[in-house]
Amino acid sequence: MATTLVAVPERYPEDPLAHLPCSRILEYGKGQVIYSRDQPSASVYLVIDGKVKVCRMIDGRRQVVVDIYHTDEFFGESAFLNAPMGDEQACAMETTRLMSWTCSELEDIVMRRPRLAVALMQILVQRSIEFEHRIESLSVDNIERRLARTLVRFSERMGQNAEDGSVHMMPFTHELLSQYVGTSREIITHYMNQFRRRGHLRYSRKGILLYRDAMRSWLQQRAV
Repeated sequence: MATTLVAVPERYPEDPLAHLPCSRILEYGKGQVIYSRDQPSASVYLVIDGKVKVCRMIDGRRQVVVDIYHTDEFFGESAFLNAPMGDEQACAMETTRLMSWTCSELEDIVMRRPRLAVALMQILVQRSIEFEHRIESLSVDNIERRLARTLVRFSERMGQNAEDGSVHMMPFTHELLSQYVGTSREIITHYMNQFRRRGHLRYSRKGILLYRDAMRSWLQQRAV
């Protein structure tokens, strides 16, 4: 007897924006602090326009960049812990507009729209997986490879594709890249110059032009 195959619909990630009501829009200028040790936040934020850097302070003086968030991305989920995160800080990297919801507001919305909880959970799980990959890279990759992976990841999330196959990104400073990769600014400059000589990228004060396919090919060859 023939077996009938029943098509099972794919489960796409739930869109939290389909369940969230609009909130008041907040605007921050470049470099303005959104929350910090001195200005703790009890809210979760959504980027409407612009970019936000979230970092942690090590020994009260060194910054480690947790991540950079851009349009339609959430940040500030540590507010759900209902405990002060004194070493975490968020600031605008350019003129940025945000929406925000307090945890109590989100709890009320979830009671009425339970799918929002699923959507937020999916975001947190995906973010956890990405952090696992980053920890793995910190454990097994040298600085050159960590920087290459960082540039590829940023280009996938925040880059604009050009007709020649390159990807244009904002001008990430070498200081910021060093805080994300876990090294010094001078070492980042050294490897950025090496990548430029190999033809993997070009950069200036106006931005970074990454030849992503060439960078990925280099990463694969180095892994063999």
